[in-house]
Amino acid sequence: MSYNVTNGNASEREHAGNSDGNGFQTFEDLGVYRTAREFRKAMYAVSRRLPDSEKYDLASQIRRAAVSLTNNIAEGHGRFHYPDQIRFILHSRGSLEELVDDLNICSDENYLLADDVVKLKEQASGVLILINGYLRYLRSRSSSIQESDDSYSASTDLLDDPLL
Repeated sequence: MSYNVTNGNASEREHAGNSDGNGFQTFEDLGVYRTAREFRKAMYAVSRRLPDSEKYDLASQIRRAAVSLTNNIAEGHGRFHYPDQIRFILHSRGSLEELVDDLNICSDENYLLADDVVKLKEQASGVLILINGYLRYLRSRSSSIQESDDSYSASTDLLDDPLL
């Protein structure tokens, strides 16, 4: 599947696809995926820093949500219909929000320094901005394409998300 993002400024195009303007070919070329992947790595590092008492609880939960963050971007990219892609990106956004709450737990329990939590939340905010931008892009593409099959009409309810 290949997209070519032609509107928006150069910075938006760089984050949405390849910076050479030719669009992208795989999910790994998505700026949102690359940024989410870096955040996933940071959260895995957090999971390794937690006390042994959290090894099977919070650390495991952080790893699952971090994997879900990038897996859903990848899986959504592999879907043919825009409403399917949107649904997976919404799941990815939910996993990101879950990770922010996990950072709150780390802060509340004094597992991480306050400065580390602030930096990680700033990184999460950057990922959220890109996810929301990618959702807007998919939403605009979805509304500009007429589906010939009415079976996807129920899926368009996802497009009414007020946070998009």
